[in-house]
Amino acid sequence: MNFATTRNEALKILENFIVKDISNYASQRNFDFGPNNRKNISCISPYITHRLITEFETTKIVLSKRSFLKVEKFVQEIFWRIYWKGWLELRPKVWSDFLEDLKNIKEDENYINAINGKTNIQCFNDWVLELKDYNYLHNHTRMLFASIWIFTLGLPWQKGAEFFMKHLLDGDAASNTLSWRWVAGIQTKGKNYIAQNWNISKFSNNKYKDMDLNENPKPIIDQREYEISPFEINETDKKSENVIFFDNETNFKFFSLDKYKKIYCILLSPKERKVALSNKVLEYKKNLIKNQIKESNSNIEFVDGKEFTDLSNSVKDFDAIYPGVGENMSFIKRIINTNDLKINYLVREEDKFCWQFSNKGYFNFKSNIPKILSKFKLI
Repeated sequence: MNFATTRNEALKILENFIVKDISNYASQRNFDFGPNNRKNISCISPYITHRLITEFETTKIVLSKRSFLKVEKFVQEIFWRIYWKGWLELRPKVWSDFLEDLKNIKEDENYINAINGKTNIQCFNDWVLELKDYNYLHNHTRMLFASIWIFTLGLPWQKGAEFFMKHLLDGDAASNTLSWRWVAGIQTKGKNYIAQNWNISKFSNNKYKDMDLNENPKPIIDQREYEISPFEINETDKKSENVIFFDNETNFKFFSLDKYKKIYCILLSPKERKVALSNKVLEYKKNLIKNQIKESNSNIEFVDGKEFTDLSNSVKDFDAIYPGVGENMSFIKRIINTNDLKINYLVREEDKFCWQFSNKGYFNFKSNIPKILSKFKLI
C-alpha cells in the first residue's frame, strides 16, 4: 500500500474510488481486509490531513459524479473530520491539556510491550506492526486498537493518541485526539467504545478469534469540563509582504501566494514538536511539500522551526495560512510570545462557516450538512 505524494496522484486515487468502489462504501466500510486490499475504503485521509485535497473539494468532486443519497455515508464521514476540527477550535484547551498530561505519564514495561507488539493479543500485535510498516490503519481497526489499549491493556489513552500521531501519515490533532477521547468515554461522557471478540472476528473477515479481552469495561472518568471559546479570527486579506504555511496546508495555491515577496513553508523537526513524529512520517511530509513546490513554480523557501525562529528575530510580521489547533499552532504561539511577532491569519471561509456548528454533538453538525453543501455550491 503506497500513498501518493503529488496532488494529481491524489486526485486520480479519489477519482478511481468514485468510479469503481464508492457504491459499496456504506455496506463494506467497516471491514478490514488487510493492507493489500483496501478497495472498500478510499484511503484519501493522508491527502486531506495535509490538505493536498480538501474536505470541501473532495465532497464537490464526489457529488459531481454521484447523487447525495447514494453517497451520503461517505460525505458524512468526510464531514466528521471538519466537525472534529471545529470542535477542537472551539475548545483549544483540550489540546494543551493533552500535551500537559503526556509530561506526567511514565512509560512502563506494559507500555513498552504494547508499542513493540509484544502482548498476548495477536490482532493488536499485528496492528502495531502494520502501523509501523505502512503508517496507516483502517479506521474501524483504530477504534478496536484504542479500546484494547485503554480497557484490556490498561494504558493511558493519551499515550495511545501520541503513538498514533507518531506513526500515522494522516495524523491530525483534532481527529486523532478526539477519537481517542471518544473511545475512552471522555468525549461523550459515560459512553465508551468496547472492542469485543465478535466485532473483531466479523470485521477482520474471521482472521482473529477467541482473544482475552475486557469486554465489560467502565468508561474512563475525567472531571475536566471545557467551555466553548468562540472562534474569533476573521482576517482573510493580505496584510504583510511575507507569508508562511505549514505541512497541513499544502494546497497553498488556494491562497494566491504569488502576491507575496517572501513565502516560507515550515516543517517542524522532531525536536521542535511536543509529539515527535517517526522518520517515515516526516519524510512523507517532506516529499509532499517538495512536490507541491516543484509543481507550483513559486519561490518558496522550505525551513524548519529553528530557521524560522532565527528569521523572526529580524522579520516581525507575517501572514499565515491558519494551521488550526495542534502542533503547528502551538509552535506559532511560542514564537509570537518569545519574538514579539505579528501574525495575520488567512482562514478558509468554508472552515469558519462549518466550525460554528461544532458547538454541540455530531448529530447537530450533521443536520447542517445540507446547509453547508448549499452555501458553498457543493451539490
